[in-house]
Amino acid sequence: MLSISRSAKPIQIVLERFKTKLNLIRNCRMVAFAGHTSVFPGAKAAFVSQPVFLMPKDIESIPIYRVLDRDGKIQDLTQDPNLSKETVQKMFRDMILLNTMDKILYESQRQGRISFYMTNFGEEASHIGSAAALEIRDVIYGQYREAGVLVWRGFTIEQFIDQCYGNEADVGKGKQMPVHYGSKDLNFVTISSPLATQMPQAVGAAYAMKRRKNNDACVVCYFGEGAASEGDAHAAFNFAATLNCPVILFCRNNGFAISTPAHEQYKGDGIAGRGPGYGIATIRVDGTDVFAVYNAMKLCREYVMKESKPAVLEAMAYRVGHHSTSDDSTAYRSSAEIEVWNSVEHPISKLKNYMVKRDWFNEAEENDFVKDIRKKVLKQISISEKKLKPNWKELFTDVYNDVPLHLQEQMNELKQNIEENKSYYPVKNFKA
Repeated sequence: MLSISRSAKPIQIVLERFKTKLNLIRNCRMVAFAGHTSVFPGAKAAFVSQPVFLMPKDIESIPIYRVLDRDGKIQDLTQDPNLSKETVQKMFRDMILLNTMDKILYESQRQGRISFYMTNFGEEASHIGSAAALEIRDVIYGQYREAGVLVWRGFTIEQFIDQCYGNEADVGKGKQMPVHYGSKDLNFVTISSPLATQMPQAVGAAYAMKRRKNNDACVVCYFGEGAASEGDAHAAFNFAATLNCPVILFCRNNGFAISTPAHEQYKGDGIAGRGPGYGIATIRVDGTDVFAVYNAMKLCREYVMKESKPAVLEAMAYRVGHHSTSDDSTAYRSSAEIEVWNSVEHPISKLKNYMVKRDWFNEAEENDFVKDIRKKVLKQISISEKKLKPNWKELFTDVYNDVPLHLQEQMNELKQNIEENKSYYPVKNFKA
């Protein structure tokens, strides 16, 4: 892993300004009884003499922290993370690798070579910026669109493609849908399809880590704004807050939960707006700005490790691609809208503009890099699709340490059926 500069200045000034405004709003139109504060166990607050609603419009939206504008210019030089040329180039190339691999594997599914795929177009900065600010020992619980975190940590092209093809080399043993990655070596917990199930699990893991002696790691849980509508999200937020767990709840707000736009998904101030209500430190960032994500994630990690408390980080982005290969997003949004986010507001374009300004970008070298990645991905696909599938008996033998009687009976039943109907079973494609 590359060493990353830790000299980025904190962004407390943004948060302090917001806190000041919030306090003013709280006091607005409320006349307190002097010297009288409630002693109710459920809330500590001043008494007032008039019944007044606190309306959503009375609360200012949580600001969006950004470092780079669309032209790649740092707006406030105190927020420059001062990353080395090598680190910035790795950020850029990891985003390019992910983008290139996505395009090819998406087409691979369209050709019927794999069953399913999800791209990460438009969200590359959220992945790479956040991963770069973490330590490899920090544990990741992903949703399903965080492949860039694995790219940064060293998950190889071969590992990505073996998983999508579910062959015998897949560390998940072919038991998961494509893009449901996992890596014990890289502290990335295997993805599961049901939305938000990873959230209370991540909080539980953080609580366990907090209780161990000399803990030096935190947990990061990625989820989408759609997943935040699940009951598991509430449980995770509340447990994280009440148990003071060192977990960063990272929301990728890309504007769409499959075909449901954000304005139909919730009526409040996004997902960040929920953080203070649960008593959690919260920050919102421009998820298309890799430096903003890096700085914010670094700040969050420092906070949760020092205070042993949770933090909410909402990264605002735009899902440029379809939700998955089962979706056609042009049915619910315009091509013109997509094009804006796929060009001037694209995270790769912004970082490229920054690199050009620093004279760190070489067009010919980057074109060669893309060609090389394409060759590697295409070559690996031709290799991975020829690899055998895991032994079918692992359906039964790889569930419990000792195979229970009822599974032994089912395995013997299937074995007999295969022997009697060999022409219907492609056993030659499976490891013996």
